[in-house]
Amino acid sequence: MDEAIGIDERHPAKYWHGLDDGRIQCDLCPRDCKLHDGQRGACYVRGRVGDHMVLTTYGRSSGFCIDPIEKKPFNNFYPGSSVFSFGTAGCNLTCKFCQNWDISKSRSFDKLADQASPEAIAQAAERMGCKSVAFTYNDPVPFAEYAMDTADACHARGIKTVAITAGYIHDQPRREFFAKMDAANVDLKGFTDEFYLRLCGAHLQPILDTLIYLRQETDVWLELTTLLIPGHNDSDDELGRMSAWILKELGPDVPLHFSAFHPDYKMLDVPATPPETLGRARKIAMAAGLHYVYTGNVHNREGDTTFCPSCGHAVIVRDWYDIEQYRLTPDGRCPDCGAQIAGYYEKFSGAFGQRRIPVAMGGAI
Repeated sequence: MDEAIGIDERHPAKYWHGLDDGRIQCDLCPRDCKLHDGQRGACYVRGRVGDHMVLTTYGRSSGFCIDPIEKKPFNNFYPGSSVFSFGTAGCNLTCKFCQNWDISKSRSFDKLADQASPEAIAQAAERMGCKSVAFTYNDPVPFAEYAMDTADACHARGIKTVAITAGYIHDQPRREFFAKMDAANVDLKGFTDEFYLRLCGAHLQPILDTLIYLRQETDVWLELTTLLIPGHNDSDDELGRMSAWILKELGPDVPLHFSAFHPDYKMLDVPATPPETLGRARKIAMAAGLHYVYTGNVHNREGDTTFCPSCGHAVIVRDWYDIEQYRLTPDGRCPDCGAQIAGYYEKFSGAFGQRRIPVAMGGAI
């Protein structure tokens, strides 16, 4: 039996149904956790109390911070803007290479040092001039109700919402969750089911279903991130097949970020990703026909820069999260050839830069 659920952790959760054997089943993600009274699901933040499902992290956060939007990463969604970022605890994947494992894998709530209602988050983001609010640090799918309520509060104030997620979610909650999001960066962690099963405790197809849904049935701006792990998901063959699938199913204009792995959590014996690997992956994806391919977690100005796919000229020159040159027109066109650059843009009045500003909410309600 898992740790008892406290009385202050009993916010009602959606997406569950009762079973004939007396258990209840969580219907949020493909794990389909089946619970007796008092038990928590694999994500550890959704659990059963009596005959109901609860979300134990509603209104509770592992921290709030203002970041550059490029850090999420989003390079084609209001570049240079600031984003009010927060997460909670728990995750519905079990990635052995998790780079935020102290938050996402937490089985206690000592990480949840701050509290804030959805309205308080929206107010703080507006007060601090943030273009958007990001559900990040850990995957927002397990805290979907909190994220969706916060998204409603943000939209009421004209603030955009972005989700950084693995996309491991069932169809009905997928539709309701992403209906509240303006943009999503989905981690496409590998391109074989064997990789997902062995290293993430999940399956590939539900993530592909999420990507196809987002691209083909919604207006959510979509970017992808793949963490390249030496010897596990970085072969030319796998990268080529993944790039070809993205081109066919999602189109050439979905930005793809290749990010460098560093040894962490349960994969301390795997070396860090060489910069050359990210450069090789970028060339493979661009050769396949993808227009916007970036590199992350390494210093590579070319891999940080947005190029016009029509004339090849640099239109946004970046150095890490700093924008050194911004040449797009206010509606996002190349100044040299007039081609539309895929994404969301507005009149550029300077970049937020590399700053990271922690925010103490102090239990705001």
